[in-house]
Amino acid sequence: MSQARSELVRLEAEPREEKIPVLAASVAEARAAVAREADAVRRSEETFARKVTTEQELIARREALAAAEAVLARAKADLDLLEAGSWQYDRDVTKAALGRAEAEVAKIEIELDRLVVRALVAGRVLQVNVRPGEFVGTPPGEPLVVLGNTDRLHVRVDIDEYDIPRFRQGAPATAVPRGSLQERYPLEFVRVEPFVVPKKSLTGQVTERVDTRVLQVIYRFDPAGRPPLFVGQQVEVFIDAAAADEPAATQERGGAAPDAHIAALAIESQSEVHSNDTDFGRFPGLRWTNPLAG
Repeated sequence: MSQARSELVRLEAEPREEKIPVLAASVAEARAAVAREADAVRRSEETFARKVTTEQELIARREALAAAEAVLARAKADLDLLEAGSWQYDRDVTKAALGRAEAEVAKIEIELDRLVVRALVAGRVLQVNVRPGEFVGTPPGEPLVVLGNTDRLHVRVDIDEYDIPRFRQGAPATAVPRGSLQERYPLEFVRVEPFVVPKKSLTGQVTERVDTRVLQVIYRFDPAGRPPLFVGQQVEVFIDAAAADEPAATQERGGAAPDAHIAALAIESQSEVHSNDTDFGRFPGLRWTNPLAG
């Protein structure tokens, strides 16, 4: 493209001023040669008339004059061509070549731009699953690059279907990271996903039910100024089961079903329940201990 643009500039800058004196000198030289040959022809005609020279010499002088005149005509034509500048059609052809080169450059830039991977939103690179030189074949369920906004973190909480009656939207909630129980992060309620799904996040406890379903609730919190938490890290979430001004009867109905469920599991597995909830004392056959009792 640079070559085509330079050629177009050269054509548009014609005629070059430095070339004109050279061709003008050539014209003057050719004109002098014509004058010299014309004088020689005149003298040859006079001597031929007096029978001093032969006809052959006269013919040679006349041919030399014609050749000098032809050289003069060519020099004048070259000078006129130079002073006229470049031909318009030559400039048009060069412009077309320049446009074709620019289109080719634009095509290459577009092809290169298509090979650049850009994120649609601002965020932080959390994980890269492909390296230079590797074949890019996306495995099922594994993205090539994981991006995320870590300015505000979100927590997805699984609420067991037996505890759904006790859940209240907007109730105070806190998150406690595993291994750092002294840190508590206040959570802000975002939304409830109104679709109960099978439980997938398992704790590995022996008494854990794996055939249950959970309601997923989304909370968010600002980690600024606190010990860092990372995307994907599991935390324990505690949600107040009922507001402070809620009637006691409502609280009792909300907690009866989970207590009965825990008692049934403990009786079936011949286990002992350790809790300060005195409601466990009303289940016959349940071994129950209050750890706070003296």
